[in-house]
Formats: sequence, structure tokens, C-alpha cells
Amino acid sequence: MTTPVKNPETQVKRPDESLFKRLTRQQLFIPVAALILLVLFNLIADPSFFAISVKENSLGNPVLSGNIISVLDNASELVILAIGMTLVTASSGGQDISVGATMAIAGSVILRMVCGNEVSANTMHMPLILAVLIGILVSMVFGAFNGTLVAYFKIQPMVATLIMFTAGRSIAAWINNNQLPIMNDITFKYAGTFLPGIPIPTPVFITALVILIFWLVLKFTTLGLYTQSVGINANSSRLNGLDPKLIKLLTYVILGVCVAIAGFIRVSRSGSINYSRIAENIEMDAILAVALGGNALSGGKFNIYGSILGAYVIQFLTTTLYKYDVPSTALPAYKAVVVILLVVLSAPVVREKLASMKKAPAKAAKEVS
Repeated sequence: MTTPVKNPETQVKRPDESLFKRLTRQQLFIPVAALILLVLFNLIADPSFFAISVKENSLGNPVLSGNIISVLDNASELVILAIGMTLVTASSGGQDISVGATMAIAGSVILRMVCGNEVSANTMHMPLILAVLIGILVSMVFGAFNGTLVAYFKIQPMVATLIMFTAGRSIAAWINNNQLPIMNDITFKYAGTFLPGIPIPTPVFITALVILIFWLVLKFTTLGLYTQSVGINANSSRLNGLDPKLIKLLTYVILGVCVAIAGFIRVSRSGSINYSRIAENIEMDAILAVALGGNALSGGKFNIYGSILGAYVIQFLTTTLYKYDVPSTALPAYKAVVVILLVVLSAPVVREKLASMKKAPAKAAKEVS
């Protein structure tokens, strides 16, 4: 039996074309390309953007300072939220728009626990770890509430979470009797600022720990597989022995844990809370991080590391805009334009169109020859 001889012309491929196609097919292509563009822009416009120096903070401790440190620090809450949002999106094919409001609730609960009945407390009335665990438990309950509406009552996720988006900040204010509690104990602020003797912001370590935990969970459990399976086809998953409702509920509860950790970091930064402004519009950035990571907002297969990178890209963009004195009121508009372009370019339809446009000249030249 002879092996059929293939047409040599079909075997000859330009190495650069092959490499380009392989790169553009990668899910992380868009966020990596966006990050490279931002780096190049800042290198050309002002190389000092990447300068890192050692300065003293308010306590007189030497700490690292610079735009890159600010990006890593300020992106912490968004990265943690993006992880949970990715799982919710993958399982339910929708997004939770109440994460900012629930962050306010979690932060308010933690402050209520450590401040007791005092509006301005100088010492913590409860061990911090216990207060944080209570805040996580409360946030999980609200996550379960959202998940129940989505999984068991089959309400569209954005509509279901609109309830908490509307009422969450009022609930947060009610928890502390509409007062703005202040925790003056410096140890409470360590999680949001710096640990004594360590020059790197504490939120960077907390974020790294959360990423490590999720890496271990996804590697050694079937959570990722079950989440993708339910998101791709819930009916088929049920026929294969999974409970799609339970999986969806679980992802919302996990998002609740992420929200509480992010809320703790946010209130720890200042030692207080502003119910109307805390984590304002962060839910939109979390959704954009998921989209920038190449994840389909309709659910199914996901790449949690793409969302993490997407979150850092968004914060890098924000820091860049602040660097060049873009007014805070105009910041969302600038950010929206850039992010929309990136998301559109990452759409499969656009990629296919660009690929066909690239093939057209080569095909025409071949026909002429």
C-alpha cells in the first residue's frame, strides 16, 4: 500500500504566517498585546513611568514607591473580584453587577465587628481574623441569595443581581446605623497598606495568596471542569450526573468569598468606609477584565489567568491615564473607548474577518501568477 503524496504547495507555509496565526489564536493574545502596547507607550512618552524608588511612609518605614507598584497594589481588589466573576460567568452565562455593593456590605460588617458600638475606635473589639471570617460568611450568604435567584428561579443573572446592586449600599449603611465608623488601630490598616519592615504593599501578597489557592483548587478538584460543563450545556451536564443548579449556586458563593476579601482590603486601606463611594463602578471593571481575558461572556470555557491579566491591564490603563492628568470625571470615558476597542478586536467574528482580509491579497497574487 503506497502512501499518497501530498501536494508540495500545500506543505509550504510561511513561518511568520504560521506563527502569527498561532499567536492570534491564543486566548491571552489580546490582553498580552494590550499590556505590551501600554508598556511601549509609556516607554516612549516617559520612561520614568517605570521608575521605582524607596520612600518613607507615614509611619517612617521604608516602602517601595512608583507607578508599577501602584498598579500591582491598586489592582488587588479587581484581580480578586475578576477570579470570582470568571467562575460565575462561565457557569451561568451572565454577570454579577452587585459586587461593588456587596463589598460595601462586607466592609461595613467587618468595621462593625472591630469597632463595636463606637463610631471612632482606638482598639479592636474583636480579633481581626474573626471579624474577617464573619464578613466572609455574610458575603457568602448574599452570594447564595444571588445564586438561588439565578440557578433555582432561573432569573437572568444581571437582573437577579440588580436587587443587591440597588439595595446593597443601603444595607451596608444600616449595619452601622448610617454612621461612618473609623478604626484608628494601626494594625487594622496593615492589610490595606504595609506590614512593618516589608516594603511591598500587603494587598499584593493577599492577591498572590488568593491566586495560589484558586490555582490549587482548579488543579486538584473538578470545579473548573464542572463549571465549564454546566456553562456549555446544562442539560447535557445533568444527564451526565451533575447538578447544574448546585454548580451555579456554588460559583456565586465563591464570588461572595472573593467580594468579602476585596471589601476587607478596601476598608483596611483607610480604616473607614464611605457607603456611596466604596468600590464605585468596580463591577464594570470586573466584567471587562473577564472579557479582556478572552472569556466568552455567554459562559462555558474559561481561562481564569486571562481574567487576572485583564484586571492588571485595566489598572495599568487607569494609572497611565492618571499619570497624564486625565480628569477623574473623564477617566471612565477614556477607559471605555480603549477597552471597547480591545474587546471588539478579541471577538471571533472580527478575528475571522481580519484573517480573511489578510488571505485575500495572497490569493489574488497566486491567481495572477
